[in-house]
Amino acid sequence: MLALSFWKKSSSRRKRFVAIGVSFLLLFVIAVSGVMTPLTPEDAQSLNDQLEQTQQDIQSMSLLSGGLKIFTNNFLISLVLFVPLVGPFFGIFVMHNTGMVIAAQSITAPTHPPPMLVLLILFIFPFTWMEFLAYSVAFSESIWLLWRIIQRKGKSELVNALILILVCLLTLLAAAFIEMALIKSLI
Repeated sequence: MLALSFWKKSSSRRKRFVAIGVSFLLLFVIAVSGVMTPLTPEDAQSLNDQLEQTQQDIQSMSLLSGGLKIFTNNFLISLVLFVPLVGPFFGIFVMHNTGMVIAAQSITAPTHPPPMLVLLILFIFPFTWMEFLAYSVAFSESIWLLWRIIQRKGKSELVNALILILVCLLTLLAAAFIEMALIKSLI
């Protein structure tokens, strides 16, 4: 009852921040579920081979080209996440698969680090936080947008959605170039 009272008394802005925080935690838990998904050695090798090919392609690019490639991929994911009904299911799929790819990397690495440790280590990097935050914003806004459509207030919510798309665009653009700069500094 106390939680319901808090929610009713909270401003729309506070509710949005709470929704983004809950979305962040949910997407993290879904990534963990992917990390914990058992993989056969063959499946792990196949996923890792695909990842290595992508990594090699990006490493051979310039900072600008690689940054734009990373940004385009991540921004397209976030755009789909904004779509009511479809977005959350797509987000669950993407985050679970991300966890599985992390697990595959761990399984095929010569040192076999625990997959959960690899996931946690990724949070050392600012681009990981930025990407998770952008996806959380998109995920939660898709739910807000659906709720406003049900309330017949969808047109007014489109303004918020457009502002949040711009926030995600800028966040993911910065994250992509931070990630690409790190990649370039390591090769």
